Amino acid sequence: MAAQLERLRIYFVTWNVATKYPVQDLHQLLNVTCGNLKSLPDIYFIGLQEVKAQPQNMVLDIFFQEDPWTKSFRQVFTLLEVLKDYDYVKIRSQRLQGLVLNMFCLRKHITHLRLVEAQYTRTGFGGMWGNKGAVSIRLNIYGVSICVINTHLTPHDHLLTDRIADYNTILREHSFSAPDTSNILFHDYVFWIGDLNFRLHGEDLTAIDIDLLVKKNQLNLLLERDQLKLVMRNGDAFAELNENVIEFPPTYKFEFASQEFDLKRRPSWTDRILYKVNADVYDDVTLSAVQLNYKSHSNYIQSDHKPVTGEFDIMIRPNVEDHGVEFQPVSAWFIDEENSVSYKLIGDVRPVSGDWVGLFHNQFSSLDEYIVYEYVVRGRTTETSGVESSEPITERIFFSDSALRIPGMYRLVYVAQRGDLKGILGMSPPFPGHRRPL
Repeated sequence: MAAQLERLRIYFVTWNVATKYPVQDLHQLLNVTCGNLKSLPDIYFIGLQEVKAQPQNMVLDIFFQEDPWTKSFRQVFTLLEVLKDYDYVKIRSQRLQGLVLNMFCLRKHITHLRLVEAQYTRTGFGGMWGNKGAVSIRLNIYGVSICVINTHLTPHDHLLTDRIADYNTILREHSFSAPDTSNILFHDYVFWIGDLNFRLHGEDLTAIDIDLLVKKNQLNLLLERDQLKLVMRNGDAFAELNENVIEFPPTYKFEFASQEFDLKRRPSWTDRILYKVNADVYDDVTLSAVQLNYKSHSNYIQSDHKPVTGEFDIMIRPNVEDHGVEFQPVSAWFIDEENSVSYKLIGDVRPVSGDWVGLFHNQFSSLDEYIVYEYVVRGRTTETSGVESSEPITERIFFSDSALRIPGMYRLVYVAQRGDLKGILGMSPPFPGHRRPL
């Protein structure tokens, strides 16, 4: 399949949900409509700001319970399971207080994911508090590296210098362990989304003035005052990134449950999607990202912000081989019995401490949904071909008699936790689990 691919389609959502819970249908926001089911993206990244957190959890950086918004988005994807070609799995969710970034990927791509890593940076109160800052997910897929950053920067019209400082703090302090991509901007593709909170320059422009210009569709006059465009041109912040032409009205601030501006604040384009392509890093291909659309969604009225979405086709390197794990066929697993499975380590794959094989229901929608898992034991092989041989190494892993309790269809997934191959190295075909006939 990899040889047939030339591009991946990635869909981004950014939305400041203003501490509200999800009540509106999310299908249209994700472009999951009856007329569009044949061109759904390969990967979704959904960045949210001001997701309500329980007071007792406000000081935690890691949240163990899925927030209502992530759950609601996952339910949309779960409904797509009837379409076998559009079967999404939640790969990673990263949260810092009200900031949430989720990644959903088509199941057919997940064994090509490598070096998946998530990070966060606080910028609130001089870096002491996570009410403002950034969360990110980086990964390699089909030979290219991708980094997605969801940010919520300092608000208010007059605090432009603070927003510039936030950006530079995130660039300086946000780092990854993946080789050659320790810095955000070192990745082949960078997508920076979020409530960046940039406003319109000049106090002479009142909220009423802005509202009138929007109603006359004279957006260009307003965009000339856009603080983000100004700092990009001046090289103060975000100068390394690009933004597609904005053709939608300001996304903030609206009256709740309305499509009318709340004129107590000056409307502005706070919610943005920026990107960067390091095009000439490989000899075999020139990388590129083509933005297919960039729009806001005015019909979502439960927040004082309108959500913004963008869709991209990115060039990949289909001839880059992914070494991984190939599970041997499993005819059946038996309930209340010890079961085992053999798998081959392809290429330069070797077990690392912390690697595990998880047992999942066939149609699992998140990597958190494992039924049980067993850690891989290094060197526990049933067949080897010698150190000098290039033949794959075969290993076997055992699951206890309590692993499986209910009849159904299942899968096994090999997850590498550390090392250069960190990611999902292999997934078995579905197999039945049932009681042994008497």
